[in-house]
Amino acid sequence: MEPREAFADAGALRAALGETGYLADDALATVGWLGLRLQRPLLLEGEPGTGKTALAESVAAALDLPLIRLQCYEGIDATQALYDWDFPRQILHLRAVEALAAGDARAGADVSAVEDELFDERFLLSRPVLRALREAPAVLLVDEIDRADDEFEAFLLEVLSTWQVTIPELGTVTAATPPVVVLTSNRTRELHDALKRRCLYHWIDHPSLERELQIVRTRAPEVSETLAAQVVSAVQQLRNGGGLIKPPGVAETLDWARALHELGASDLDLDTAAASLGVAVKYREDAERVRAALDRILAR
Repeated sequence: MEPREAFADAGALRAALGETGYLADDALATVGWLGLRLQRPLLLEGEPGTGKTALAESVAAALDLPLIRLQCYEGIDATQALYDWDFPRQILHLRAVEALAAGDARAGADVSAVEDELFDERFLLSRPVLRALREAPAVLLVDEIDRADDEFEAFLLEVLSTWQVTIPELGTVTAATPPVVVLTSNRTRELHDALKRRCLYHWIDHPSLERELQIVRTRAPEVSETLAAQVVSAVQQLRNGGGLIKPPGVAETLDWARALHELGASDLDLDTAAASLGVAVKYREDAERVRAALDRILAR
């Protein structure tokens, strides 16, 4: 069954994601379902730690498809995304053929075809985008596209528009079934309108207290309800109080709750919170600010 036909409606997709441990709201489930039905990429923006990457992982699990991840970074180009040639193996092959020719004068006709052999399929190194086209159906996660430059963004737009790439030595590769594509952005820069028009867009915000507590109970059932509620309440205050360089995301909430459980804590007291704060807060300035306000935060 093709991915576009896997779920009857947005509710079915939301239920399937829930079975993987991802709790999507109605709006996210709807845009995700439309992306599958219309075979359009899904562009997710939001603060770090809001579950953008986790959604792609859960979609792959719900569809029982391989997840192919392309991690973007400053300076990435089409070679890192598409393909490259295995130069060491090509050189070994060339030397082997030359040695054979040196020992057998009749091998001259074979040597003349070496150049074509060097760009054979066996020497091709498929990168994530090419793999997603050749192994479709698959889920292609283009993570943190905002870290790449304009040139790479234009290249990606072309691929997403045609679902094909051309390898000069081998020909054109076209996806038999368009991959399910999820792009994520932390909005460190604005993406171009052309790419946004190609995608279905959704902004993922930090969850409400009730939803975050539900996430912790689902993803970390070993944590007691009392401790889970205290951790979620504390994290919500850290986010909403403002002033932090990097407010904790849902991932940090889960890590903190699990860490406290491993420490044997049944309650989030001042000493335990201060000792384990590095699980949730990752900047020295933030840690100092939070430690100074822990009494007030825990009192609430």
